[in-house]
Amino acid sequence: MTHHQLDAGLDSCHWGFFDATLKPVLTIASGDSVTIRTVTGGAETQPKSGFHVLPEIHAIHEKAARMVPGHILTGPVAVKGARPGHVLEVRIREVKLRTDWGYTLIKPLGGTLPEEFDAHTFVHIGLDAAKNIAHLPWGMELPLAPFFGVMGTAPPPHWGRQTSLVPRAFGGNLDNKELVPGSTLYLPVFVEGGLFSCGDGHGAQGDGEVCVTAIETALEGTFEFVLREDLSFATPRAETPTHHITMGIDPDLDICAQKALREMIGLIGERTKLTREEAYMLCSLAADLRVTQTVNGSKGVHCMLAKSLVP
Repeated sequence: MTHHQLDAGLDSCHWGFFDATLKPVLTIASGDSVTIRTVTGGAETQPKSGFHVLPEIHAIHEKAARMVPGHILTGPVAVKGARPGHVLEVRIREVKLRTDWGYTLIKPLGGTLPEEFDAHTFVHIGLDAAKNIAHLPWGMELPLAPFFGVMGTAPPPHWGRQTSLVPRAFGGNLDNKELVPGSTLYLPVFVEGGLFSCGDGHGAQGDGEVCVTAIETALEGTFEFVLREDLSFATPRAETPTHHITMGIDPDLDICAQKALREMIGLIGERTKLTREEAYMLCSLAADLRVTQTVNGSKGVHCMLAKSLVP
């Protein structure tokens, strides 16, 4: 088992897209861990004074190939032996801040209430890593719970280049705040090596991410990658130390709920001798459907079920 480090920079970042034709910037073995550093935001989001701006961001802004709009992603990381049909198990070991600020904005005609907030509004937010709090500009303090909004493998080659804004079967802009250290994300593999990239660091986010942004910030994450040839998922799944998580992604929130629920019924069937009818009833009694986000083109719902019920 080897540990690697992947810094953010012009040679290791791609801006706004996932693409099966991208060459890996790092190739590892199953079981290896990687500390991945990310950056965030375009030039217009960077503070002019008072905060620490990461120096590598300038070259990325000036020279990186980009698909606008979208997120600056670090990667991709290839895992030796990964083939289409496999699953990449991504164990999230550590996530921490790389800087002392983040930002939140409202975009006209964006968000969950697109026609009610039609003025562009932007704020910088101070982040205190030692105290684990964010200082909101209107005087409140908010506990930090950093996680990566975007984690994904490469899409199937015939899909072509895909925006990082819209979550899909390969993951991407999931914006699931449950994916903090100690959790595990399972991503379908569609190309050789899997090609994992991440970015869109969040200092804190509510379920829904209703105004389009969380506290957008630069993060460093340590991940352990395990190739799972014994699994075959069509969409991402996840787990925390206490819960199984299935996900539904679709422009229609009702269909998101149906997809997440259908996946959880399937998970229960894989792990128990319950019938589909019994699994459906168990979900009604004990599973929680939660809105992941409502702003990414395709919305998200995730279903959570305690592991104690499904060993």
